[in-house]
Amino acid sequence: MTLLHDAPTSPDGSAPGTAASADARSAAPAGSVPAPAQGSRERRPLTIGPLTVDTPVMLAPMAGVTNMAFRVLCREFGARHSVDDGGLFPTEMVTTRALIEDHTESWRLLRMADRERPRSVQLYGVDPTVVARSIEMILERDAADHIDLNFGCPVPKVTRRGGGGVLPWKDELFTRILRAAVDAAGGVPITLKTRKGVDDAHLTYRDAGLIAQEVGAAAITLHGRTVKEQYSGTADWTSIADLKQTVTEIPVLGNGDVWSAEDALRMMDETGADGVVVGRGCQGRPWLFADLAAGFSGSDERVRPGLGDVAAIVRRHAELLAEFYEDEGRGVRDLRKHVAWYFKGYPVGGDMRRRLTTMESLADLDEKLADLDLDAPYPGEAVEGPRGRSGHARNAVVPQGWMDSRSLSADHRESLHEAELDVSGG
Repeated sequence: MTLLHDAPTSPDGSAPGTAASADARSAAPAGSVPAPAQGSRERRPLTIGPLTVDTPVMLAPMAGVTNMAFRVLCREFGARHSVDDGGLFPTEMVTTRALIEDHTESWRLLRMADRERPRSVQLYGVDPTVVARSIEMILERDAADHIDLNFGCPVPKVTRRGGGGVLPWKDELFTRILRAAVDAAGGVPITLKTRKGVDDAHLTYRDAGLIAQEVGAAAITLHGRTVKEQYSGTADWTSIADLKQTVTEIPVLGNGDVWSAEDALRMMDETGADGVVVGRGCQGRPWLFADLAAGFSGSDERVRPGLGDVAAIVRRHAELLAEFYEDEGRGVRDLRKHVAWYFKGYPVGGDMRRRLTTMESLADLDEKLADLDLDAPYPGEAVEGPRGRSGHARNAVVPQGWMDSRSLSADHRESLHEAELDVSGG
């Protein structure tokens, strides 16, 4: 399936300022303005195993968000200031057990558009044998160039069974899963994402990094929060710097509170990280990848879309979703969750937002977008900064006795498979 199209158009049929041009790197598009000068900066490509990408950025897998349609949109923006698509763009997290049980919807999540190279897949599993077999199946189908493993999910229904972000506490099991994945992958690079630990009294990230390095993982990403912290407060970038000093043989990527290109540059400068992972910051802002690629290329150009530009991007997203699902109605309905993110800070009233969350077809979407004030300019600070879930800190939910030992008991081993649920996090 081909998911490449001409540049998107505004609801009135005109080309928006933020649409990709034939040579987007040769001139600043309308809707873009220079950011404060950051000084000259040499581009720092990211190398993971045999793969090198021009911009040291990875999209964080987010359930229901980072499907093929959204990844293509992000890549189109990232390509503006990069010789490639401006980073790595993994799939939504897919459970390994679902793959070996041949669940159709799980395999759908691994589908890639023609332009998606390198092809990155994120997996979540708790059984070394199942993880290894799922990787073998993916490679038998020639479906990935890079595989990332999720050890960061803070969702209680996963952690209460010992999975997600609390699994690295059982370091022997963690080691066996990683080693099995690396062995099954052959020359395909295996990376992983984790958190600081269960809570501040039970940190695991240093051990996880050293184990990853020892068994042959190609890189590690650290989200600078514990499972207890969820997405609350401020990410601890000092832990990323600490991990970078601890793990010296493989790249370390930082994750947490990257809302702008300036945040990404600052994180790398402050921590020494080899790259950044962006999650909530790009929700409703796929153009952030243009800013990131520009920032890492030394350019001050930043995308600042007016409301008409955002409407055109929303329309493009809807088209891509319709193609991904091979069902226009399903694609448009899936877009509803993105409405609040896209129009955050823009002069779009509550009634209009509600109307947009009832769209049923592309024609219906066009009608509703046409009622927006398409000449409204970029609103500035109201669009910037944190977005998406944050919540509050709460004690990690773990199996009874889980924290008593770093070894896996027979009882915990028996119930652990129930933690392999198709949820996202990290």
